[in-house]
This record gives sequence, structure tokens and C-alpha cells, in this order.
Amino acid sequence: MRQSQEWHASIESEEPSFRPPAPERRKNAVGILELIRLYRQNLIAVFSETDYKRDIISTRFGLLDVHVVNSPNLVKEAFQSEHAALQAKTPQMRHALSPLIGDGLFVSDRDTWTIRRAAVAPIIHTRRLEQFLPIMLEVVDEWSVFWKNLEDGAEVDMLAEMAELTAEIISRTVFGRRLGRQFTTEIVSGFRDYQTSVDQLDPLSLIRAPDWFPRFQRAATRRALRKVHRVIDGVIDEFAAGRGDQSAVIAALFETRDKEGRRLTKEAIRNEAIVIFMAGHETTANTLAWAWYLLSQSKRVRGKLHAELDTFGVPETLNDARQLSFSRAIIEETLRLYPPVPMLGRQAIEDTRIGETEVKKGSLVLVSPFMLQRKEALFGMPDNFIPERFDDRIASRPEKYEYVPFSVGPRICPGLTFGLIEAVICLAKLGSEFDPELAHGHVVEERCRLTLRPGETLPMRLARRNSQRSNDFG
Repeated sequence: MRQSQEWHASIESEEPSFRPPAPERRKNAVGILELIRLYRQNLIAVFSETDYKRDIISTRFGLLDVHVVNSPNLVKEAFQSEHAALQAKTPQMRHALSPLIGDGLFVSDRDTWTIRRAAVAPIIHTRRLEQFLPIMLEVVDEWSVFWKNLEDGAEVDMLAEMAELTAEIISRTVFGRRLGRQFTTEIVSGFRDYQTSVDQLDPLSLIRAPDWFPRFQRAATRRALRKVHRVIDGVIDEFAAGRGDQSAVIAALFETRDKEGRRLTKEAIRNEAIVIFMAGHETTANTLAWAWYLLSQSKRVRGKLHAELDTFGVPETLNDARQLSFSRAIIEETLRLYPPVPMLGRQAIEDTRIGETEVKKGSLVLVSPFMLQRKEALFGMPDNFIPERFDDRIASRPEKYEYVPFSVGPRICPGLTFGLIEAVICLAKLGSEFDPELAHGHVVEERCRLTLRPGETLPMRLARRNSQRSNDFG
């Protein structure tokens, strides 16, 4: 997406666009120990100013060769053309998440991945969105009522609110039951505590230690695991005993068989349920939290959003939602600036090549959507919040391999359409009635552990909106 200077000038003439926080880009090279420190503290802080301009960055950590791919053509090679050789997730990601999700879809590969992908993908496929939409509307309506019962201007932790909102949506969608805020709070806090405590750098992988070699877990990590597993296990036990809602989409996992005709084990079902739950609430929650923050800092964008919502009202069908062009553009621009998973990694299971670079078996290949989507050669004013760049009415869309917030290729997130529609619905419903403002004096700083969040909390005031909306959509 290479927009003209004239295009940007026309946008900037309305009001200078907002440049949200991002890690300071290093000007000079640093040693391996400093890079490891940065990686452990904040994944997206490891790249230098020069790195953002390069197409591929090759380096060595301990005994590991690492190649960071940063151009659309090479992303296509790494994640599409060379998928067979680069299908395995990195040992860092596998060991960070396997205590939580076992051999779940997100970290599996080869035959296990193929079987699980076939089982999970239909659960949240685009063709089922009409079935999911009433659930999304039901839950967001409940949140709206809850917010209306608070005093005008009441302060909430928007990050926690969006996490609980999306957790409740995914629970009713996939598990066919209401967890209630007590349990959504418990499971959301479990995921949060797990991210905070788990070591996202696997030091043993730097010396090529085998996967079977035991990795240390902190006590806080084990406590967080028990919290998440307790809630999910309760749901799985209900289904296993025949008491679950058989119309719920997770019921399909109990009917799934591998190529030998065997059913998935209870443990496998539990692992995939956690993957669905984690992917279904965490990424959308972070996106919505970032979107509310970005909107609070841009009067121009907020005005355009309100104008669209006051014209069209809250969507009641998928076609309604698809007419909210600017609402969707806000979500997509948020995903460009703050992709929920800002570092996508693979490990070569055989020798291969990416462009002119040889990639040996065991080497790591990384794609950072955070860095790629802020590359000036691809996006004009790349660090600024300009949703208009995703408004189909005035701008061409980015090409497939230069905008990858949900990954790309065979391992693209199967729930990406679900997440996008969910985010638009929540933004439209709550944005039509509230105009959240960042709490006075609060400074937002990006925090990247396994996912990219606007800090540990996001205090915002729920200012009410007074608007004259049409009761009819369109």
C-alpha cells in the first residue's frame, strides 16, 4: 500500500494525525546479552532503526541461527511457499505455551496440526458467522446495560472490560453456556497471570537442548495454569458426561476422528478448547482496548466514527456490519499498529532457502507484523494512526503479504473473520452510546509478553454520548 503524499496531505489538513507510543528504536548495535534482556522484557523493543528498513536480518543467538523476514515477497516465501519446511513453531513459543495448551493447534505441526486444523477450522468458519452474530449482540447489549448502570464518567479498566466481554462471547459461541462474570474474570485473570509469569525466552533452546529436556516453571505460572484449567475442565466434563449443549460448536470436537478413525482424547479436546478460548478472547480484547485508547486521542477519527454510527445505527445483520466501512477501518488500522501477536516464529524442520539466504535445519525464521506493518516503504506515515488508509472508499487495500496481523499462509488464524466482525460489532454498539476518555494523567506504554497489550491496565472514563441516531440501519 503506497499512498501518495497528496493523499496524506488531505488527511492531515483536517487535523494532524495521532502518533501513538512505540518502543524507541535503537540507533546503534548492541551485544547479545542486551538483546536477550530486551527480548525478555518487551519483544518488539529488540529491533533497531536500521532493522525496520531491511528486507531480512540474519544473526546468531547462542547456537541458533535466526532470520527475521521483513518484506512482502520474503514473507510469502517463508509462510506460504516454504510452509512444509517451516511449519514448526519456535521452541520459545512451544515451551512458553505447551504447559497451557499441550499439543494444541497453535503449537503443533505435521500430522497433529493437520488433524487439529481440520477439526477446529469449521468451528469458527466464516459461513457460521450468521449463527454467531446474535450471541455477539446479546453479550455486548449486556455490557452496554452494565455500563449504563454506572455513573456517567465512571472509571473502568478498559483492558479488563474488553477481556471479559470477549471471553463471554467466545464462551457462549463455542461452549454453548454462560460462564458469568465471576468465571470470565477468573479465566481472564488466569491468562493474564500466565503471560506475566511465563518466561517467553527459552534459554535452553539457545544451546539446542532437545524438547524433551525439562523446562522450569515458576510457582506463579503453575497457579495461573490451574486457574485456567479448572474453568475449562468444568466445561469439558459437562460435555463428556453428555450434559453439555450439543448444539454448541465445541460438540464437533467430540465427534472428530483422526485418519485411523479414532476420536480425540479428552486431553486433546481440552487443549483445543483452550486454544479457541485464548485466541477467541485475547486477541480481540487487546485490539478493542487499543482501539478505544487510539480513538480517545484523535478527535478527527472519533468524529468520523460517531458520524457513521449516528447515520447507520447498531448493526443487526452481517450485511449491516459490513456497511460500517470506517468502523472496520479503525479496527484494521489498530491491528496494523498493534498486532496482537507481534512476533510470528517458525523453526526449519529441513534445509531450505528464503530469497538468497540459506536456512539450515533447526534455524529460526521470524516475521514481526509490528515491524513489517510500520515499514515506510509500504505504509506512508507508518507510525501514525490513520484509519482512512483502510477505508475501501478512498484507499486501496494493502497487499496480502504486507499486512499480516493474523499471520498468513496455511497457518493463518482460522478465526480472523470472526474476530474482525466481533470487534466491529463491539465498537459500533458501545461507541454509539459511550465516548471513553483516557483517565487523566495515565500514560499508555506498550507491553509485549506473548501478546501486545496497552500496559497492565487501561483506566478510562465512560462518558455518555448524546446523539440522534436513526432507528433503521441505512
